[in-house]
Amino acid sequence: MPRQPRPCPAGIPQHIIQRGNNRHVCFASNEDMAAYVNWLHEASVKFGVLIHAWVLMTNHVHLLVTPVKESAISRMMQYLGRHYVPYFNYTYQRSETLWEGRFKSCLVQADAYLLACHRYIELNPVRAGMVKDPADYIWSSYRANALGLETKLRTPHPVYESLGDSKKKRLSNYRALFEGELDDKCITDIREAVNCGLVLGTDRFKDEVEKIHGQKVRLQKRGPKPKTPFQG
Repeated sequence: MPRQPRPCPAGIPQHIIQRGNNRHVCFASNEDMAAYVNWLHEASVKFGVLIHAWVLMTNHVHLLVTPVKESAISRMMQYLGRHYVPYFNYTYQRSETLWEGRFKSCLVQADAYLLACHRYIELNPVRAGMVKDPADYIWSSYRANALGLETKLRTPHPVYESLGDSKKKRLSNYRALFEGELDDKCITDIREAVNCGLVLGTDRFKDEVEKIHGQKVRLQKRGPKPKTPFQG
């Protein structure tokens, strides 16, 4: 059975996860992560994808992006695969599959969930016990979004820009978001949406997406309860 095409409307943010096959390592050094970031930037510019937040973990990647054109995200990820996979295989003298099938993704209602996704993504190293402060992990967007570190990879979303009328206020208000933890329901909603290819948003937003694209974007309540998805 052919795979159902994923809706990828221009202008609507998406949360993306790309995982190492069988949860194996896909970044073994800082050089690997730097190479991936370089090709990610090239691909985002080439195909028209704005990148708002990211984190590179040892065996998976999270991205929060907005495509400028339809199908831009798939083209960006294909470009990454064509460049990063041969680099990784050559560097480590391997030939196995690097990624776990297609990347996972979900549409994100910006005004309701965009900043929650920012926090979820940038707190990944904290949840994994790698650091206590997200600022201590260099392979994420936290230092750019919270501390003002300049990077060509990042394009702030209008919701982020609305945090204040000056850079200083935006940075301060963004850091304040991290003073409290994400509640369990929000974490569950984010994981369920991206792992199952659903939509992260209000019921009204989901209704609009279903009407436009003719696809169900809610988890169907039938059959046995699925296994707990990857926790990332």
